[in-house]
Amino acid sequence: MGVFFVGVLVASSQQSRSKPASSTRSMSSSRGKQIFGSNCVGCHGLDGTGSQRAPNIVSNPQVQKLSAEEMFRIVSDGVPGTGMPSFKSLGPPAIRSTVAYVRSLQGKNSVATLPGNPKQGKTLFFGAAECGNCHMAGGRGGFIGPDLSTYGQTHSAEAIKTAIITPAARDHVQSLVTAITATGERYEGIVRNEDNFSLQLQSADGAFHFLAKVELKSFERSQTLLMPSDYGTKLPTEQLNDVASFLLKLAQSSTPPTVHHPEEE
Repeated sequence: MGVFFVGVLVASSQQSRSKPASSTRSMSSSRGKQIFGSNCVGCHGLDGTGSQRAPNIVSNPQVQKLSAEEMFRIVSDGVPGTGMPSFKSLGPPAIRSTVAYVRSLQGKNSVATLPGNPKQGKTLFFGAAECGNCHMAGGRGGFIGPDLSTYGQTHSAEAIKTAIITPAARDHVQSLVTAITATGERYEGIVRNEDNFSLQLQSADGAFHFLAKVELKSFERSQTLLMPSDYGTKLPTEQLNDVASFLLKLAQSSTPPTVHHPEEE
C-alpha cells in the first residue's frame, strides 16, 4: 500500500467506561490531537495535509477510502517496504486515539447539517439536474465525471453548492476530447492517461480505449468544459440545497462505523 502514517505515538491513559459513547469518542479525538501534535506534525503537517516527508492523510482519496479498522491496522502493523513501522507495542488506546483524531480531520466524526431534502436531492441528481449522467454516486451513475460518493466527507454544503455553480471552484475541471483514427473510428470522452506516444480515453459508457498517437488522424480538445456552467440559473437555491444534502447524506452513510477493539478494555 502506497499510503502510510509516519510519527511516533505515545501511550495514553485508560479510557473511562462510564462515559457515553459520544463523549468517549470526543475525548479519544482530543487525546489523539495531543499525540498527533506532539509527534506527527513534523511529517504530516499541522493539519494533516502532508509535507515532503509524508503524504496528505486528510483529503487524499486513497486515505479517504480507508475504514477505521484499516487505519488502525496500518498504525499497528506498519506497511512493509515504506517508512511506516509497526507501533503495535504502544497498545490499542494510543493508536485508536490518533485514528479518531485523523478521522475528525477528515470530517468523518461529525454529522453535517443538511440544508435541504436529501431524498429530493437524489431525485434531482439522477433526474432533472442530470448530474448522474456523468457522476457516480453510491454505485449508480456515469463514469466521465469524478465519483461523488464520498465528496461530502471533505466538503461542506456551501462548498458543494459553490462547486456546482462556479467553475473556478471545482476540484476537477475537465473537457471532452475527440479522437479519430486513420481508419475513421471516432472516440469521444475523457483522457485518463497520456504520454508522448499513446493515450487512454474513457468514453461515456465507461469503456476504456487505448490509442497510439501515430495511428490517429486527428485529436481535438473541446473548449467547452464537461461540467455545465449554467447551474446557477438552472437550479434555484432550494434545489441546490437538496442536491448538496443528498451528497452530504450519502457521504455520511458511506463512512464505515468506528471499530470496537475488545483488547482496549
